[in-house]
Parts: sequence; C-alpha cells; structure tokens
Amino acid sequence: MTSTFDAVVVGAGPNGLAAAIELSRSGLGVLLVEANQTIGGSARTEALTLPGFRHDVGSAVYPLGIGSPYLDSLPLREHGLDWVHPPVPLAHPLDGGRAVILRRDMEATAAGLGRDSGAYRRLVGPFVRRWPSFADHVLDAPTKLPRSPLLMMRFGVRALRPATKQARAFHTPEARALLAGNAAHSGVPLGDSLSGAVGVTLMIAAHAVGWPIPRGGAGRLTESMASYFQSLGGTIETGRRVGSLDELPAARAILLALTHRQVAQVAGPRLPDAYRSRLESWRYGPGAFKVDWALDAPIPWEAEEVGQAGTVHLGGTLEEIAAAECRPARGAAPERPFVLLAQPTLFDSSRAPAGKHIAWAYCHVPNGWAGDATAAIEAQVERFAPGFRDRIVARRTHRPAQLEAWNANLVGGDVNGGALTVSQTFGPARWSLHPWGTPVPHLYVCSASRPPGGGAHGMVGYHAAREALRRTFGRP
Repeated sequence: MTSTFDAVVVGAGPNGLAAAIELSRSGLGVLLVEANQTIGGSARTEALTLPGFRHDVGSAVYPLGIGSPYLDSLPLREHGLDWVHPPVPLAHPLDGGRAVILRRDMEATAAGLGRDSGAYRRLVGPFVRRWPSFADHVLDAPTKLPRSPLLMMRFGVRALRPATKQARAFHTPEARALLAGNAAHSGVPLGDSLSGAVGVTLMIAAHAVGWPIPRGGAGRLTESMASYFQSLGGTIETGRRVGSLDELPAARAILLALTHRQVAQVAGPRLPDAYRSRLESWRYGPGAFKVDWALDAPIPWEAEEVGQAGTVHLGGTLEEIAAAECRPARGAAPERPFVLLAQPTLFDSSRAPAGKHIAWAYCHVPNGWAGDATAAIEAQVERFAPGFRDRIVARRTHRPAQLEAWNANLVGGDVNGGALTVSQTFGPARWSLHPWGTPVPHLYVCSASRPPGGGAHGMVGYHAAREALRRTFGRP
C-alpha cells in the first residue's frame, strides 16, 4: 500500500491529538484516525438531556490539563480554548452544614484546617512552591532522573504511602476528609500505596495551577487541539474503527492511543507472543457509574460556600470514603458511594438556558457492573443539599458498559486506562527501556496505559511522538 502520510495515529483523544500535533510540528504528514464520529475521546461535550443543556459525558475538570507542560506550549487559546477558574477549586461538605474548602491560596486553605494547618503546609507546601520542577518530573520527564532529586525524594517518602497512613498526620475530621476525597480519584482502596500519591498531587495542583474547566465544555479542549493540528496540515478521519494494523495505510510510524488489551487485539500476530501475553494480562480498574442532570436552579447546598466550588467531593468522613472505595475492588457497589460532582454552569452560563443549570457526577463501581447507582448517588447529593431532587428536570445515566460503548478506551468503565496497582504502575507492562515503543519497529503506544498515566494532559502522546521522532525518523 502506498501512502501520503509519514505517520498514522489511532485515537483522537487528548493523547492521540498531542501525538499528532507533535509529529506535525516536526514537519511530518500525519493522519489521525478516530472510531467515533466526533473527536475528543473522553473529553467531549454533548446534548444528553434537554435542548440547550450541554453536558460533559466523560472528563470535565482539568488540573493536569492546565498544568501540562506540553499543552501549555501550544497556542490553544488562539484556537478557541478559554480556561474558567471557579472561585474555589474544590469543596468537601460534611454533615451538620460544615464544609472543607480547598482554595487556590495554600495559606488560606491551611488556615481553614485549624490545628492541622501546619501538617497541611508540610505535606503540600514544598511542591506547590516548586511546581515547575515537580510537574517536570511527574509529567514531562517521568523516565529520567529528576532534575530536583531531593524534592522528588521528599515526595516519594511522604506521598507514596496509602492515604489512610498519610491521614495519621492530621487530627481534624476536616483535614482527613479533604485528603480522602482527593485520594479517592485514584480508583483504588485508600489503603493501597498509590492512593496517597494521587491525592497529594491533586491538592498540589489545586494550589499551583487550579482546577479549571474549559468554557463551553470539555469538548473545547480537544476541539482546540484538533483545530491547531489541522492548521499544521494534519488530516483527521472520523468514523473509522480500526480492528487490525492491516487496515491502516502504509506509514513509517503508527501510534496507538489504545489501552494495552486493545493494542494486543489490533497488532495481533505482529507482536511477539510473550509481549502480547503481557498486554492481554493488563488489569483494569473499577468502573464509573455516571449521572448528568439538567436542573431548574443551582444545587441548594446546606453549606453555602460549596456553591463557589467547581468540583465537590461527597462522601463524608475519611472512614466513610475508605469503606466505600474498598467495595468495588471486592466486586460490590457501595451503598453510600463516594461521589465526584462538578457544577460548571455556576461559572459558565453558556452551557444551559438562562437561569438553568447542569451537574455531573459519578461514583466507582466494579468493572463492568450492570447495576443502577442513580438512587445512591442522588442520596449523597441530597444528604448535603436538601431539596436537590426537587430541582432535577431531566437526567441521563451511563453504566460502565455504556461508557465503554461511548469510548472504547473506557474498558468496563475504567477511566484511568488500567488499575493503579504498584506492580502494574511500575512494572514491565508499562516501563521499559523505551516506554512508548513496542517490539515491533515503528509501532508506538500513546494511551494512559503508558507513562505518565491517566489525565487529560496529553503528555503520553507527546512522549510517544518524541520517541517516534528519535527512533523512526532520526530526529534529535
């Protein structure tokens, strides 16, 4: 087969788009192939409920997007991206009308934690103050020796402990709950090692760069990336599901923004047996059960300050959240789940009719779970916002299988591209001498299954493109 393209990228989410952009910026002819009719992967905005209401089906809030060294280097504002920063990145309501508030200002956040203010500063302060160095190692150079080894050693000693152990440094239920809610983004039980690292990283990012949303919805992030890619001469083809590498046009390099088991399916017999077996044994994390609401008024939070937050963590105390996050790993859905909620129209009125609002929430359930968590999620919202149900005018739910049908990379509803276990995160399935390459010459992987992992930061795509430029195209 002949081709007019130097490289083909499969999958047009943030990582696939980042890979395509980096290759195009180097003067190569690039084809970007997407199975769905619209680009964006899990960063898409759609009309799910009623006319005029625009919902983020997948991801919605982007601390690692705005904190990404690569995305920050692109002229995305010129292509329509406008970040909106809520007054408060995160709120965590507690019973009795109380709430923990994570503010952009680290000192203000620490002051709100009372007797735990000093412990909080010690936990996140060194990394907030040196965010560029911290982000450089975590996102930009994860396979290299850190440029600030003492800083990263300090992070490893403190952060690479389970959230339940980290919480022992705190005395107040407020500080413990704040840590627990952030750690629960990991999708692993809070007694697992990497839960603490995820929680601390998100809190650091909140102070360093914020937890913003794209004006107009998550889709504006990937639409701006696609616009920039096309301005460089790149080609996008949608509605083309790839079942085998043989279906692609000939190209000097192929980059797959697919999770490991999908890479094994698409590359098939071209892969050595041992390597293919390693990809096929890749474990996925818990699924997500997602609810989107159209509302006739804002959520009536009992603690008024929660209405200033773009993201809300619902689940109560550390002990409650830890109990909820253990159940999916055991094959059971939590009766009182930990709920991640976003309320974007409080800060971006473009996404609902005048005076109306949307909200977005999900909880963790077993991978591939077929049950219905709607009532459990809404009960947690109602717990901290009495009267919430009365404001719902429409809802749309997505079970794990429906999320996977919407975006095939969300295997069983897993939004992280794989379970965040220590053996898998740091093992040979992810790390090698060439972490974004494969044993097949000129075949690369640029999904969240590779370093630095999940998040709409585009860094996996960037790294895979740089590796392809070095190894296949001989570019320094």
